[in-house]
Amino acid sequence: MEVSTAHCRFIRPSSKNLRTKRSHFLPAFTIGKPPLLSPPSLPLLSALPSKPFDRSTTANVAAPEITLPMAFCNALEHIINAFIDPAMLHPFVDPCHDLTNNFMPVDELPPTRCHIIRGSIPPCLVGGAYIRNGPNPQYLPQGPRHLFEGDGMLHSLLLSADGDPMLCSRYVQTYKYCLERNAGAPVMPNFFSGSRGFAGLARRSVTLLRILTGQINLTQGIGLANTSLAFFGGCLYALGESDLPYAMRVDPATGDISTVGRCDFKGRLVRAMTAHPKKDPVTGEVFAFSYAPVRPFLTYFRFDPSGNKSGDVPIFSVMQPTLMHDFAITENYALFNDIQLVMKPMEMVLGIGAPVGYNATKKPRLGVLPRYAANESEIRWFEIPGFNMFHSINAWEEEGANGEKYLVLVAPNLLPVEHSIEQIELMHNCVHMVRINLDTGVVSRKPLSADNLDLGVIHPSYMGRRNRYAYLGIGNPWPKVSGIAKLDFSLTGKGHCVIATREFDPGCFGGEPFFVPNDGSEEDDGYLLSFVHNERTGESRFVVMDACSPKLDIVAEVLLPRRVPYGFHGLFISRSELLSQQYLL
Repeated sequence: MEVSTAHCRFIRPSSKNLRTKRSHFLPAFTIGKPPLLSPPSLPLLSALPSKPFDRSTTANVAAPEITLPMAFCNALEHIINAFIDPAMLHPFVDPCHDLTNNFMPVDELPPTRCHIIRGSIPPCLVGGAYIRNGPNPQYLPQGPRHLFEGDGMLHSLLLSADGDPMLCSRYVQTYKYCLERNAGAPVMPNFFSGSRGFAGLARRSVTLLRILTGQINLTQGIGLANTSLAFFGGCLYALGESDLPYAMRVDPATGDISTVGRCDFKGRLVRAMTAHPKKDPVTGEVFAFSYAPVRPFLTYFRFDPSGNKSGDVPIFSVMQPTLMHDFAITENYALFNDIQLVMKPMEMVLGIGAPVGYNATKKPRLGVLPRYAANESEIRWFEIPGFNMFHSINAWEEEGANGEKYLVLVAPNLLPVEHSIEQIELMHNCVHMVRINLDTGVVSRKPLSADNLDLGVIHPSYMGRRNRYAYLGIGNPWPKVSGIAKLDFSLTGKGHCVIATREFDPGCFGGEPFFVPNDGSEEDDGYLLSFVHNERTGESRFVVMDACSPKLDIVAEVLLPRRVPYGFHGLFISRSELLSQQYLL
């Protein structure tokens, strides 16, 4: 069956063989759900200090067929994980340490009715859906596992106009997810946690053997789609920067989530895409990039309002593969952060180091490229010592009193950057405002707050334009979020810029807030949305906060039927956007 939209060609091949001929669209496979735990993982279960995975849906499921090459590779990985490099040797990637409390995965949940226990849903939210992405391992890891690793799962709360809210949790059915679901055990390697040293070399040898024996087809992608979401061109996408986007669909009537497939935009997207594309609120265009361990290390591109992808702009002036997680745009420029977190592919291949690490000798810099550049000839690089941006908040252009042209960037600065991968709980994010004089090249920056703040959001209509307010999660410590802080950029240089906070109750932690504007004309007239979990009671709730109130007052609260694990980024899709989704399954 073939389904077409303005920008994607969806092709559904036979599900008998996962190693299909490359198409523009890898479909979701409808194969019976296997056990949530693979048999080799069961011995690890007793070591976990929290509740085990939910196995309520494992009954009457046929065991996967194990071929001889698969059994041989499984045995080799068991030897590596049990005797050569057990996860307990590395606490920061030990599942027994990592997968506890509300970091524990959950099973899928079909649309389930919820109850509003406080206030009422504001009219601007009614009929829409709040959706949050995050890692949720399909199987209990047999070896090391990093926080960033785990199959993408979307948790969607449909705020029905004619009934109670509906919560639904579904996996993004990536190639990796479908492959391992059919195998009944983990198959794909873990990039962050399983690639270091001799053990990493051994694991890559097993992966190579799986590829050579047809167990893995790399042309179908290796990504997790577990980081964020974007809605443009009438399509919802689950994003992870190690693969192409996965098109998703949310049923406007029930809130059920389904995977449409992996999208390469008519063959024009050949590399993985950032999990943080930027949508211009005026033009409707979407700007994005990809980074890679091979040249060009950075590639820039954009989509028109209908979702049609432009040509690529390779940027060869990036001299070392860098972990560029996010970027920023203004009305006329795209800003790229060349930071001290770098990829080390040769060290990983030779088994002498980690795939990502800190380069102490590298000077962080910011690249400024005209938004509609056809090549990199006009890019300018500005060194900003000590400034390592992982997430951006916003950027805009200003004109000085004497006509000077300035670029302004607001973003958290990773401190210390060397802990951002292996010891996240030691990381402190200090929000800075960077000003670049485009005429003289002079760069300055000022801290806006000493608090540990990240995961910032703004009113979406101000993306790339000068704005005043931002809302950020409070790390206590990361990756847990103990509250929300509101910043006022107009106070820059006058002291502390935090003007409002909402601290969650003791033992309660949330995630990134998402700002939804109300019908008013003021920038902060709107609501903040987030899932919040109570680690003392085990309950999870959806909270709606008044973004312009002095204490970010909670105006509505929904008790969820089961806990929602901590995750990464989310978004809100309005009723009209739900109804405008262009594709059908």
